[in-house]
Amino acid sequence: MTDTASSPAGFHEDGSPERLQIDTIRTLSMDAVQKANSGHPGTPMALAPVGWTIWTQFLRYDPAHADWPNRDRFVLSVGHASMLLYSLLYLAGVEEIDASGQKSGKPAMSLDDIKQFRQLSSKTPGHPEYRHTTGVETTTGPLGAGCGNSVGMAIAERWLAARYNRPGFALFDHDVYVVCGDGDMMEGVSAEAASLAGHLKLSNLCWIYDSNQISIEGDTDLAFDEDVGARFHAYGWNVIHVDDANDIKALTEALEAFREETEAPTLIVVKSVIGWGSPRAGSEKAHGEPLGAENIAKTKEAYGWPAEDFYVPEGVKEAFGKAVKDRGGKARDEWVALYEKYRGEHAELAAELDLLLKDELPEGWDSEIPTFDADEKGVASRDAGGKVLNAIVKKVPWLLGGSADLSPSTKTDIKGAPSFEADNYGGTNLHFGVREHGMGAVVNGMALSHLRAYGSTFLVFLDYMRAPVRLSAIMEIGSVWVFTHDSIGVGEDGPTHQPIEHLATLRAIPGLDTIRPGDANEVAAAWRAVMKDASTPAALILSRQALPTLDRSKYASADGVEKGAYVLAGGDERPDVILIATGSEVSLAVQAYEKLVAEGVKARVVSMPSWYRYELQDAAYKESVLPKAVKARVAIEMAGSLGWDRYVGYEGRQVTMSTFGASAPLAKLADKYGFTVDNVVKVAKEVMA
Repeated sequence: MTDTASSPAGFHEDGSPERLQIDTIRTLSMDAVQKANSGHPGTPMALAPVGWTIWTQFLRYDPAHADWPNRDRFVLSVGHASMLLYSLLYLAGVEEIDASGQKSGKPAMSLDDIKQFRQLSSKTPGHPEYRHTTGVETTTGPLGAGCGNSVGMAIAERWLAARYNRPGFALFDHDVYVVCGDGDMMEGVSAEAASLAGHLKLSNLCWIYDSNQISIEGDTDLAFDEDVGARFHAYGWNVIHVDDANDIKALTEALEAFREETEAPTLIVVKSVIGWGSPRAGSEKAHGEPLGAENIAKTKEAYGWPAEDFYVPEGVKEAFGKAVKDRGGKARDEWVALYEKYRGEHAELAAELDLLLKDELPEGWDSEIPTFDADEKGVASRDAGGKVLNAIVKKVPWLLGGSADLSPSTKTDIKGAPSFEADNYGGTNLHFGVREHGMGAVVNGMALSHLRAYGSTFLVFLDYMRAPVRLSAIMEIGSVWVFTHDSIGVGEDGPTHQPIEHLATLRAIPGLDTIRPGDANEVAAAWRAVMKDASTPAALILSRQALPTLDRSKYASADGVEKGAYVLAGGDERPDVILIATGSEVSLAVQAYEKLVAEGVKARVVSMPSWYRYELQDAAYKESVLPKAVKARVAIEMAGSLGWDRYVGYEGRQVTMSTFGASAPLAKLADKYGFTVDNVVKVAKEVMA
């Protein structure tokens, strides 16, 4: 489409308060993108009426208390259209909440912030970032992620309501609104999440699908021409069509129909024209680049708008903010009063809810975590993990999750507890189905609602869900990722199920605590460490095969796990050689250590379950574990070698994997790849020499 003037019939500014507010969103968006010379103006321009309708007519949200627990959630899954959200936050007058959870006295979004769109240290990054900007409910950018998160948020509301609501006390009854687009609908994660939401009949969930039929490459017909509404109907959703995004009456009726729906989530399919009113309207040129000064001038002329940049008509911000505040502020005040009354009648539940909302743990939360006796045969760390998880859930009922159809194998089911299903939203065990990517996004949404949420699968299937694991680290939320079947120890299942490079990819994610415990007591210590920090996501890497439970009267306490690495054996004097191991290879290192010591070698074993935690320790502690003067070091891990040079140095050696695995019993694989006592001893002597 060529850049020609475009002023649809009846489009010119009519002076009504609604149109003034809607066109303010449009012009702020195009001006911010133009000033930054980077961004996506077309979608905010097209969806301004949708954002306006949701925020001013429906959203139960108090701008003065953006962390009110029962607020409606607004998720912009089309994160590239971030200026839509930033404009809404500005007009609503949302007040900033600082890192300590206190109001700073500043606006969450000012006009100056909008003018700094996409600039360093601004509150207006290219895609919305949770924790960075008050009012942003989740980090979006990777398409489909926000859709998946929203299902987790809707699940969280249903669970909170089932556990804490009582007759006359509807503490939780909020809704989740999502704005998504064609890109979201093409991504598989949205399909996974939508299928699950339909199954669970999450009627508190509404996706507004912007069907503008434009992608970066051009018309979506190039690759996408399905009937999305029919697909969602098959998922069990209530589907409503709005033929024109500018039709406020139709949008209002559709959203009212959502509020009345009680048996299914709702999809509102909205037809819009990207870059509405501009010379580039309906073109991919309005999607991912500034409109250009000349086109902006023509667009503002079509709107009947002053040429001034970042122009906000008098009274627009006040009227928009009042519409949001009058409804949301009243609802929040009523909720606070209700909660105070609830404390008097349901004191125990209120005390529990206080802890949950503060991301704190009850006293004695870890009192039933088992201690495991020394046992040469031992237990698989996945089995130990299941026992520890079940013990914690008894004390922390808001620790809940499930697996991607693998809980009998990952041992993450809570014994005797009901499943979370459409007929029992108070259930503890979630069944995500074979939907790893969707599971990850849903777990993050639950964590964003203050639940301590976990998801589990085999480590090799991290490949299907690395995006949500990464996003949990970016957002600094305490999602727990339980990955079992952690190595070539899977044996007969062969290389398709034997993770090799996966530990390295997890360790490469900044802010993710990847822990691979060496025995059952290290598993218990790992869970303790993870639960204490609700702002750091963790990946627990557990074995399928049994691991010997070490004699802690002979070797060091597993409490050392909290520091990431610790001297397990041979810490009394400076060693000749240091064996460093994780997970199932810790017991192998211990056996090699015993043989070396018997031969007169001053050896040391360092169990190093978490590189992340070890790197947080001070220099003195690190020196006490891995003395710089000791160059003879051997790393032992049934995974790829990438990264181990950091700890063994140029003069050290590694007993790791340099190929994919093979299908055979574990003992045969251990012989083939050198994970034997004799080989470790041999390598240790070579490195000493």
